[in-house]
Amino acid sequence: MFHSVLLLLSASAAEPVQWAQLTIEQRVIIRVPMARKGRAPTRPTPEARNDWKEKKGPRCIALRSIRSASIVMDNAIDLLLADNHRYRARLERGCSSMGFYSGFYVEPDEDGSLCSGRDELQARSGASCAIDGFRRLEQAEPDD
Repeated sequence: MFHSVLLLLSASAAEPVQWAQLTIEQRVIIRVPMARKGRAPTRPTPEARNDWKEKKGPRCIALRSIRSASIVMDNAIDLLLADNHRYRARLERGCSSMGFYSGFYVEPDEDGSLCSGRDELQARSGASCAIDGFRRLEQAEPDD
């Protein structure tokens, strides 16, 4: 600002002064890593689905609490939170979770939450899938 005032004072009265405006935009993208690093996983098995029971979940999850993710089903991604709770993000119809095996990106909203019906997960390959809903996961009781 000080330099602008000096330029204005040093300009002669005969020369017109031009003003310009510069807008700087910031874009934040959060990367969520997968729990198991390495090669692409094998296809999810029906047995792995039975390790967890799905319960009613929230509409939104705080992005700052997500620590990692894993693929257990074809159309969902399991999220592990900082407090060791697990949630299953169900993907929109026709979206396969296998494209997300190396992690995914999320563009945070102003509220800092990842919400179903609003946000999308972006795979590193470029694929993008909307979140249909969240389900809370609880460890299934072993059958006696």
